[in-house]
Amino acid sequence: MTQNLLMIEDDARLAQMVSEYLGQSGFAVSHAGDGQTGLSQLQASPPDLVILDLMLPDMDGLEVCRRIRALPGAMAQIPVLMLTAKGDPMDRIIGLEIGADDYLPKPFEPRELLARIRAVLRRHVEGAPKVETQLHFGSLEIDRDARSVSVAGQPCDLTSYQFDLLVALAERAGRVLTRDQIMEAVRGRELDAFDRSIDVHMGRIRAAIELDAKDPKRILTVRGVGYVFARQQE
Repeated sequence: MTQNLLMIEDDARLAQMVSEYLGQSGFAVSHAGDGQTGLSQLQASPPDLVILDLMLPDMDGLEVCRRIRALPGAMAQIPVLMLTAKGDPMDRIIGLEIGADDYLPKPFEPRELLARIRAVLRRHVEGAPKVETQLHFGSLEIDRDARSVSVAGQPCDLTSYQFDLLVALAERAGRVLTRDQIMEAVRGRELDAFDRSIDVHMGRIRAAIELDAKDPKRILTVRGVGYVFARQQE
């Protein structure tokens, strides 16, 4: 089966060379010349792996990787192999810490790139978690397929957008998300540009799922940062 790769790289000549080489090994490679185009292509047609350059014209590869890891559902788990011309070990450390699966400095041998891609894909398949259609947190149940939420068996009244916000948080339980990351996770849906609109929605979600919205136990505020969905709940 052909595996699809997305290469986010501003060097069109390099991208063409890599595409032709990997094509000989059975991969289909699409190309984006900047970070925003790459993110758009990824969401429109999720690839099996992203080859991501660190130096891009609109945003650096670290920011692109952060945004990928903030996407909803399986898209956040797409493996990322980062490329860079930089030799600073700190770039590699930061890249791996924010979610890159592997790191290859330029210039590189095409055979090594191919070997690393195969290794990353193999690890990803072997370690891929099953996607649960239902999320359970104590008495709180979120059903992705039915797009419904209940607490102790009682349905919660949420708008479609509020459901998406709740799922975005629940899928990343235990991770502190900024308002920008939350907006990024549900992008494609209309949202007021003023990030405090997130706070209004969070208040309404809390009113629906918390026993006491004034003393929330499920969606916690991290002052000066954003929100975190608690892993342990009653």
